[in-house]
Amino acid sequence: MADAQTPPKHTNRLAQEKSPYLLQHAHNPVDWFPWGPEAFEKARSEDKLILLSIGYATCHWCHVMERESFENEATAAVLNEKYVAIKVDREERPDVDQIYMKALHATGQQGGWPLNMFLTPDLLPITGGTYFPPQAAHGRPSFTDVLNNINQLWHTNRPKLTDSAGTLHAFLQQSDAPTDQSLPEAEVLDRTFAQYRGMYDSYRGGFAGNGANKFPPSMGLVFLLEYYRRNSPKENGEALQMVEDTLDAMMRGGIYDQIGGGLSRYATDHDWLVPHFEKMLYDNALFLRALVECYRVTQNPRYKTWALDVCQYVARDMTAPEGAFYSAEDADSEGEEGKFYVWSAAEIEEVLSEAGIDIEDRKLLVEFWDVSMRGNFEGKVILNERVTRDRFLAGCGKKADEWNAVVEKARAALLERRSKRVRPLRDDKILTSWNALFISALAQAATAFQDRDLYERARRAADFIRDHMHSSDGSLYRRYREGEAGIAATLPDYALLANAHLDLYRAGFDPADFARARDLAGQIRESFADEKEGGRGAFFETRADSADLIVRTIETYDGVEPSGNAATARLFLTLALYGEDPAENRAQAEGIFRYCKSGLTEQGASHSYLGVAFAAYLNPSAEVAVVLPKGVAAGELFWQSTTGPDSNAGELPGIADLLSQASGELITAASTAGDTESEAVVPLLENRATAGEDDKATVYVCRNLSCERPVHTAADFQALLKGPAKLN
Repeated sequence: MADAQTPPKHTNRLAQEKSPYLLQHAHNPVDWFPWGPEAFEKARSEDKLILLSIGYATCHWCHVMERESFENEATAAVLNEKYVAIKVDREERPDVDQIYMKALHATGQQGGWPLNMFLTPDLLPITGGTYFPPQAAHGRPSFTDVLNNINQLWHTNRPKLTDSAGTLHAFLQQSDAPTDQSLPEAEVLDRTFAQYRGMYDSYRGGFAGNGANKFPPSMGLVFLLEYYRRNSPKENGEALQMVEDTLDAMMRGGIYDQIGGGLSRYATDHDWLVPHFEKMLYDNALFLRALVECYRVTQNPRYKTWALDVCQYVARDMTAPEGAFYSAEDADSEGEEGKFYVWSAAEIEEVLSEAGIDIEDRKLLVEFWDVSMRGNFEGKVILNERVTRDRFLAGCGKKADEWNAVVEKARAALLERRSKRVRPLRDDKILTSWNALFISALAQAATAFQDRDLYERARRAADFIRDHMHSSDGSLYRRYREGEAGIAATLPDYALLANAHLDLYRAGFDPADFARARDLAGQIRESFADEKEGGRGAFFETRADSADLIVRTIETYDGVEPSGNAATARLFLTLALYGEDPAENRAQAEGIFRYCKSGLTEQGASHSYLGVAFAAYLNPSAEVAVVLPKGVAAGELFWQSTTGPDSNAGELPGIADLLSQASGELITAASTAGDTESEAVVPLLENRATAGEDDKATVYVCRNLSCERPVHTAADFQALLKGPAKLN
């Protein structure tokens, strides 16, 4: 990179982009193009192959390949002479990334980033790889050799390359739909549980993968919690134990930032000790939801404490002034991975001493956080809790409250010292689907903890997307940065945002959220449905007007975020339970389950979010409609300690307690007596908003929109929940 005081030697078209990743390459000697018609036309008119290089701003190996190859004048000269070079931010264009990653997998290679694919001028994939070294090593050719060899084949043996491209294109065009599209059996959930049990690391928590890395299994943990709630007592204990042990191990490990909070993308070892230090918004959103759901099930306060710590991290380091959430923080600072996060034993001793922590507590903290002179990572220290806090306290004789106060004082002092270091790059673009995931998690935390501040934070982010991330025709944009929204949203953007509004509705009972979710569902049907399936199958990732793609893909498995189809199934089922066109919405969810039968049956652990939706389809949660006394706003239900007339003041908090402890999938609606606006928007409230007694809360517990007798006290409400309309 050029010095800030020196004009850059090179500037390419990426300088006009908004993506931090593309801007990182704006001054490479490579003549980069963004994905778009100018690059495509140049390749066709000059009969050149395309090098498509896909990555993201906080990608460590993307940085490595940039330094080694894309900043190298000689390598750039080869690229500029023989290719049209295109850079894509996979977080802006997941649709482009999915197509060419699938093509790479079809060649038998393992995926990852950077993804470097060679394309024909018509955008058809030929071959590719991930990281290419600058010099030949370990049996691998250098990047320059690969560039020269493929270009030579293009000019001397073109049929070989076009045949390869044709084969890959045909593969991509094939429908992924299985021949058997009958509805899956309930046993698929047992199969998924068995898969998780078979992969479980009973010693260190989490689940074994194909290599040394260990990824946060947050979606799988939510599935196991749902399985625990809904299954027989015989299996319950094992499912819950896997969840608790895994959450505990992750929170104690180096994968979690013990000083500043926040979860890293993955651990490079099975002990959760050494993270790949980048932090992603989606990981923290999914982790937060798992913590909240575990708190709902166990009522163990440590999960609430940990959840609030994640919330605090995102509020401090990942929230824009307008309220929306940034995308990621890099692993590297000053060109070195993890430098911002690691410590020396001497620096820790210095900081703790300056903070006024006495010598005995300093010795205990050194033991507690695994601090040593030799370190545990390349001579440095990654702070982690070597044993559970209960076990540590039993050994040191400290009381929990006393020790927690010492730890928090030390954390604050270390965070203050660390804040003076050079921070890693923050990717400050705002992505719709990732924001939606965190909005949902915050809204669920707000109801579980009865915390108004969390709701208001979720509200601000949702309002930002509403006000800034739509085109003039009402369609949704995926990305916002520096005052500009752009790039057509994908299915996960629409579906996860719609679900976020339903989660917000359950937290604040603003009918505008329900209306927004319903409208987004309509746009999904209109723009993403597969007409060959009559609109009742799985949905495409991209809109019908996506002209710059060689194929429209249908994705069903969960990657780093829930699949768009899984989120859409949950959306349709939830709308149906609210009474919104229940037959059609349920039929459309069934279409997704039918399409995904083989995935749910054979690869349930890769479809865990869909598995949660399918569990809700098989055994729908209860529907609860609450009509509050006149003068009591529905949006105050969870955080108003005393509301309404004296005769009812003690009951509303009790009702809120019951709702907050229930599953996040519980269908709830609330209005104030006489509030006809809510009645008009949310069908579950129809004919009920004026039926409550003026001085009492009136609660209806329903199944499939068929309700029990109305009750007026928390005790009677609880009895109904445990009765015929029970929650599990």
